[in-house]
Amino acid sequence: MPLHELRRARDLTQTTLAKAMGTTQGEVSKIEQRTDVYLSTLRSYIEAIGGELEIVARFPDGAVRISRFEEVGDVTD
Repeated sequence: MPLHELRRARDLTQTTLAKAMGTTQGEVSKIEQRTDVYLSTLRSYIEAIGGELEIVARFPDGAVRISRFEEVGDVTD
């Protein structure tokens, strides 16, 4: 699901989300239009709409939750 659809499904505007993320509406718009986003930015976005980001690698014989990225500090774009 594209980020803008996810935000709308959570009944949030870009302005409301921007306030929760501590950024501007314009930056939220840019995030939603990008095809490549830092994990820290994606995590902030997801957390601001009330979710939790999990990274899972799926293989034919099972799935593994990747936790290394939880330790990454805030990185600006």
